[in-house]
Amino acid sequence: MIRLVRGTVVAVGKNHLIVDVGNPAGGIGLQVFVPEPTLARFRVESRVSLHTYLQVRESELSLYGFENSDELAVFELLLGVSGVGPKVALATLSTLTPDALRLAVSNKEPGIVARAPGVGKRTAEKIVVELQGKLTPASDDLSGLAMAMDADGEVIEALTALGYSVVQAQRAVQQIPADVVGVEDRLRVALSGFAE
Repeated sequence: MIRLVRGTVVAVGKNHLIVDVGNPAGGIGLQVFVPEPTLARFRVESRVSLHTYLQVRESELSLYGFENSDELAVFELLLGVSGVGPKVALATLSTLTPDALRLAVSNKEPGIVARAPGVGKRTAEKIVVELQGKLTPASDDLSGLAMAMDADGEVIEALTALGYSVVQAQRAVQQIPADVVGVEDRLRVALSGFAE
């Protein structure tokens, strides 16, 4: 099982990185599927270290990478939910941070989980039900996270009303620094990201 990949990014795809894990004389390029926030952080020539999950099928091997072990653990828990495969689990972690998912599960809010592309209402309900008690909060005080999630929902709605796709809106929201609070300020920062 491949559990960690370190190397240099040689290509950035739509939903993956190609990571050269060899030496300068010649190496191996691994295709590693990553969540949207991770994809947005790395460029060609960046050094990267990813915690990985290797999916083995009869006809293919697929490698999924995460910047920390917490994301990997949540990804593996999502895979344990009936009907959730790697693509849905990755889409969920592209939309929600592990703490945001913990909050949605603990508050029994499948609507928040259903914001992820490809996650329908039934799948979101399964995730919330089956992960009850398995996802413990990373911190005791999640009230700030709850307020940020509400604000982010409003920002996403505003951006989609302005003509941006849901994926573009979610990506913009994920790039907003944590110290920016309030819907108006978060929306301003998100819009300035599109101007760059």
